[in-house]
Amino acid sequence: MNKILYVSIVLVSVVLGMMVAFQFRTTGRIDAGVPIDRVQLLTTELKQLEKEYNTLLMEANDLENKLAQAAKGRPEASQAVHNELQKVRQLAGMTKLTGPGVEVTLEPVKKEDPQGGANLFTVRDEDLLRVVNELRAAGAEGLSVNDERIISTSEIRLAGSFIDVNLTRISPPYQVRAIGSPDQLESALLIKGGLVDTMRDWGVAVTVTKKQLLTLPAYNHPINIEYARPLKEEK
Repeated sequence: MNKILYVSIVLVSVVLGMMVAFQFRTTGRIDAGVPIDRVQLLTTELKQLEKEYNTLLMEANDLENKLAQAAKGRPEASQAVHNELQKVRQLAGMTKLTGPGVEVTLEPVKKEDPQGGANLFTVRDEDLLRVVNELRAAGAEGLSVNDERIISTSEIRLAGSFIDVNLTRISPPYQVRAIGSPDQLESALLIKGGLVDTMRDWGVAVTVTKKQLLTLPAYNHPINIEYARPLKEEK
């Protein structure tokens, strides 16, 4: 009886020992299978995110500084571009102009024909063109003929019994207005033996009046450029 009890106790002890040993080995394997502690992993990720946030914050601050500098210089740059554009538009005749200058009036004069009757001398397109060219050569900064602005593409030509300026029919009396130095423009026209004296000899009544303030209209006709192209400069 005692021998059987002893053997039973030994067997139970062996079994218990084996179970304890197996449990210990299983626990060791489970602990060994965890790669990184969860807290340590989250801490590492948080540090990486903080590093990326600081980098983005520095880039944002840099962009804000550049934007502020651009905004600070924009009014000056915009004003410079506007002034240059306005200057180009003035030179091209696309804006109204005002300033001192001269007003030249041309109209035919009736002369008694020795054969009888009256002879009416007609002002020709060449006469207006000569006046315009003389004023331009004398330094006129803007020109108009009967409220038609003269630009680089303007034409003054005879169309039947009328004169066309910018394809617009005009009638006498013809008024040529020029902005510039009044004294200089007047002297160029009234020089002895000059253009005005010659036209008066032909029978054209010409008056030249200095003006302290003239207003020229803007060119208001379409400009079509079909064949001309800007030349690209070679680098």
